[in-house]
Amino acid sequence: MSLDRPLLGISLMLGFCVLAPFADAMAKLLGPEMAVGQLVLLRFAIQAAILMPLTVLTGRPWRAEGRILLLIVFRTILHIAGIGTFFTALLYLPLADAVAIAYVMPFILILMGHWFLGEEVGWRRISACIVGFVGTLLVVQPAFADVGWPALLPVGIAFIFAVFMLVTRLIAAETDPIGMQALSAVIAICFLLPAVALTPAAVMPALAWNNPTADSWVLILAMGIFGTASHLMMTWSLRFAPASTVAPMQYLEIPFATLVGFLIFSDLPGPLATLGIAITIGAGIYVILREQALAKRVAIPLDPSH
Repeated sequence: MSLDRPLLGISLMLGFCVLAPFADAMAKLLGPEMAVGQLVLLRFAIQAAILMPLTVLTGRPWRAEGRILLLIVFRTILHIAGIGTFFTALLYLPLADAVAIAYVMPFILILMGHWFLGEEVGWRRISACIVGFVGTLLVVQPAFADVGWPALLPVGIAFIFAVFMLVTRLIAAETDPIGMQALSAVIAICFLLPAVALTPAAVMPALAWNNPTADSWVLILAMGIFGTASHLMMTWSLRFAPASTVAPMQYLEIPFATLVGFLIFSDLPGPLATLGIAITIGAGIYVILREQALAKRVAIPLDPSH
């Protein structure tokens, strides 16, 4: 029996676009009082607390061995690096700018897929990649003038998550997505907990531990719940609708991030950044629609900030 329910799939992806910026906003609020390593550890701890019971109760496979386990470990390291870099970027940049710059990732992914996996890339998609990069530069330029080199951190995030996506493509057919995310959260805790617990703060301030206040715990829980729920919505959206249907909607995260940034931090992109965001969104949607028309194959969309 077909599970295709396009409206439900679209609604779930819309839920992702709404919730993901709130998770990022909680991290931005916590950033001035908590080290990045601690935030990332707590983010994965809440993900594990939610997904491991869900995985066990629903009987989903989550164990891995051999090549798959090695690739999942590598994917987890990339995930830690990507989230840590994004949380660092949020210390310096408005939420919408950080999210928009990181969305250069699909263009990098297309080029990497061509260079490393031999995927066919036509001149139209190459042109769209160039336009997308130009749009990103328009967002970076005023941010760089304001904060300097940290404005380039989301570009680093884009490269990290492009590799993350390539690894995900290699193992997607051999793993359950929710079980893999649960296992990845446990592996991340195994890496991060000893690092945070054993590294002196004077040696590595990013791994320091500051005891959260009661108010901070509320934000921490919200960060973990919003982040985990948004990714579950993305995963389940693909169960009920083709990726070609829901992927273009993912760019709605940028205007939602702009709205959340305004409501919580009173931040709005300037005219040049707004133009760059519009160009990036347009180029990204064109790339997705072009791939749908040419290849008609499923490509799993992932939030570059998570």
